[in-house]
Amino acid sequence: MYNILIVDDDKEIVESIAIFLKSEDYRVLRAYDGLQALEMITSEDVALMILDVMMPHLDGIQTLLKIRESKNIPIILLSAKSESSDKILGLSAGADDYVTKPFDPSELVARVKSHLRRYTRLGAMEKADTKIIIGGVSIDTEAKTVAVDGESVHLTPIEYKILVLLSQNAGKVFSANEIYERVWNGELAVNDSSIAVHIRHIREKIEINPKEPKYLKVVWGIGYKMERG
Repeated sequence: MYNILIVDDDKEIVESIAIFLKSEDYRVLRAYDGLQALEMITSEDVALMILDVMMPHLDGIQTLLKIRESKNIPIILLSAKSESSDKILGLSAGADDYVTKPFDPSELVARVKSHLRRYTRLGAMEKADTKIIIGGVSIDTEAKTVAVDGESVHLTPIEYKILVLLSQNAGKVFSANEIYERVWNGELAVNDSSIAVHIRHIREKIEINPKEPKYLKVVWGIGYKMERG
């Protein structure tokens, strides 16, 4: 049974989501601000977090950034803001998904299932080839860890999946649509700009100079690739 942490200062929203999650046999944990969420995630085995953006004490973006220092669990942001700039901010901070209010709880549960499927599949990769090394970038697909020049870096589940896809096929160019199909399996609506945000965020974590990348390259008008080691 997966533990899902719902974080929102609106208790009615929390309980509404909880009803739908419980009906799918998830165990629901609750927090009502960012500080409570940080305490909960250190004391409980949380598989996925649903995190509101606008909260007292510590807002969702600040909470997300703090969690990403040590955790790579899937995080779905909830927000009343629907502008593209707000979505990009959330994705850039490390969110795996962004859902605007008001939302259909059944759709949110579908997204939860989708992210958990992808996250758990990361641990089901073949153990025969558990290390991918490209230059100074080392990926352990069994431990689901990434290091650059010996220093550990923390990627979100989506960032990790994209990096593994490109690294396992180093030298091959993937279009944004191909990345979408391979990483999201066509289950969620993701546009090219969202994928570009994830690519940029990966670069910021693995490149010495993200503006002049050594590893993760853009092939203009076509897509993205990892350079061969």
